Amino acid sequence: MSAMKIKSIILTASAAILMSSCVNYLEPYPQGNYDYDMLWDYQSLVQGLIGYCYDQVNSNVRNYTGNEDIYMDAITDDGVITSSTHVMRRYANNTMTTSQDPFATYWDRDYRAIRNCNLFLKDRKGYNTKYVLNINWNNLVRNRLQGEAFALRAWFEWDLLQKFGGKGAKSGKMLGFPIVTEVYGVKDEVNLPRNTYDECVQQILRDCDSAIKYLPIAHRDFLVPNTQDRVYAGGKYWGRFDGISMVALKAIVYLTWASPRFNPGNDISRYDSAAANAIKAINFKLTVDQTSSTNSFRPTNPVQWTNPNTPEAIAITRYKSSNDDIERMLYPGGFQGNGQIGATQELVDAFPMANGRPITDPASGYNPANPYVNRDPRFYSVIFYNNRPVYRNNNASPANLMYTFENWNDGPNGPGKDAYGVKPTNSLTNYHIKKFIFAGLNWSDASINRQPHYRYLIRWEQMLLTFAEAANKVVGPLDATRYGMSARTAIQYLRARKTYDNANGLSPAVPGAPDAYLQEVANAGPDAFDALVRNERRITMCFEGVRFYDLRRWTTDADWQTVINQPVHGVTITQNSDLSFTYDFTYVADQRKFPSPYNPIPYNEILRMSNLEQNEGWTSWN
Repeated sequence: MSAMKIKSIILTASAAILMSSCVNYLEPYPQGNYDYDMLWDYQSLVQGLIGYCYDQVNSNVRNYTGNEDIYMDAITDDGVITSSTHVMRRYANNTMTTSQDPFATYWDRDYRAIRNCNLFLKDRKGYNTKYVLNINWNNLVRNRLQGEAFALRAWFEWDLLQKFGGKGAKSGKMLGFPIVTEVYGVKDEVNLPRNTYDECVQQILRDCDSAIKYLPIAHRDFLVPNTQDRVYAGGKYWGRFDGISMVALKAIVYLTWASPRFNPGNDISRYDSAAANAIKAINFKLTVDQTSSTNSFRPTNPVQWTNPNTPEAIAITRYKSSNDDIERMLYPGGFQGNGQIGATQELVDAFPMANGRPITDPASGYNPANPYVNRDPRFYSVIFYNNRPVYRNNNASPANLMYTFENWNDGPNGPGKDAYGVKPTNSLTNYHIKKFIFAGLNWSDASINRQPHYRYLIRWEQMLLTFAEAANKVVGPLDATRYGMSARTAIQYLRARKTYDNANGLSPAVPGAPDAYLQEVANAGPDAFDALVRNERRITMCFEGVRFYDLRRWTTDADWQTVINQPVHGVTITQNSDLSFTYDFTYVADQRKFPSPYNPIPYNEILRMSNLEQNEGWTSWN
């Protein structure tokens, strides 16, 4: 980031505040003339510093349709982008130019938000602002805002590290981002180097710990016994960062830091810290958040993609109401969608059978001639496949049938309407994505039922996966003494949940008898269990923007190319004369040609700041 750009980001606070939709009650002086000194005379403007940061958390999309989420997964072995000109597909095929960089906007966004956090925290001015005359209420407000400033800074720092952390092209060192905790002045010359990866991790963890000191453990009314205090605390602030979200963020940061790419010395204490923080978040849900309320957390209840108040959430974006963006994106052209992403055969094959065994297991019962029968019930809530009916609200009756997928490429009457190549709005793999879709939406209805959509930033299942992976590394899959829960039990919680369609899960409910295959793998030891956890993570978190970063952290330079730069497949389907189907799984839908396991540092920033080192693999971006 150049000195000029740093100045424009850090010194235009009043303009940034007035852009914030959540502080629309601010009225600027004529010509919007608020300066830095005047800012502190208006408590609404001071709160606006934090409000602007929350706008940046939501700045891209308030669902999963952006480059950070579904598209990010669709450059891995989980998905294929339909358009050959989409920038993320160009990235995966190594044809992206410096002017097309989809990540540059996130670099800019994150530093703008960090600027506002630094303004609020500088000299404790934000904390010492008078917000409310009542002393108790004023303390509630200023402690929350102070904690949120640290929490938001930690979140955006983590975003920078996740997206831009990597090995320097010149130094060969593992680098993060330029740490900025000060507010630069107009005359300051700024030419910042990237801090080391480890320094960035420590900065994020410090900010998380600082946030925890000020924030309530959670924004819940039942945790605020004085009802009068709920004007300034409790459920009114649902969706903002709280103490438990920072504990969860620490678990995520530690897990990445513990992984092979970023932990060459195999420091097991990092896994231990990941597990210790994840179990705190898990236990909070199981013991505190699981109250008698009808909307309280239940570990077997399904994930709700259209309920902004879902207790599944640990951190969540604001919602976008009456929205059909995700359905338009994922349905094929035959059902008035755009078919922008298709699931790969590799992802389909990752789902086990109904007995919990992978399809490669001889005892699984998998039949490649009839590949979609008796699969893990989660499969049916994630993937649309050939001949799959779509029922309104998942109510399987003839009266509720809205659509049937026809993905055959050839048949007695020609190809089906949803097969690849028939329409530019059909998936290239012959699979479409059901996850996230509201099944009550039909654009042919007289009154179209559109529901809210939002993004989980952190959720319950992510903590189960984090804990299982980390605890298995420290004590193996069966030992429950160190953390009060075993890694096996965490995965059983995951497999016992109802599906997104509210169907029963794969495992018996917890507590209860473990599923046979899960117990078998746990008995086989840490290596076998680690492979299972990775697969569970893949099918649970698919299209939420984590697969690329998981593949990166699980690999090293020695095996990255063989893991990621491979062809990805779809299925070619022939409808036979008796209307049965023949499936060919050898069809190559796309090819991955990543130049590096690391995203590029934005080219313009490299040009403007001589001390900023580019990531390895992006030699033409220097």
